[in-house]
Amino acid sequence: MAKGDPRVHLVMNLVLSLVYSLVVVWGLSFLGFLEFTLQNVAIATLVIAALTFVVVR
Repeated sequence: MAKGDPRVHLVMNLVLSLVYSLVVVWGLSFLGFLEFTLQNVAIATLVIAALTFVVVR
């Protein structure tokens, strides 16, 4: 099985983490737990991407 280009995996991880974090932050802001800001989305994206990287490695 081919591993593929790691750059493609990195971009896919970031894009999917961004989409997931948008949904999570929006849901938390809808419930009143968190404010929907670019900073919150960026932090959530980085945390999710890092966790994904650690779990997959």
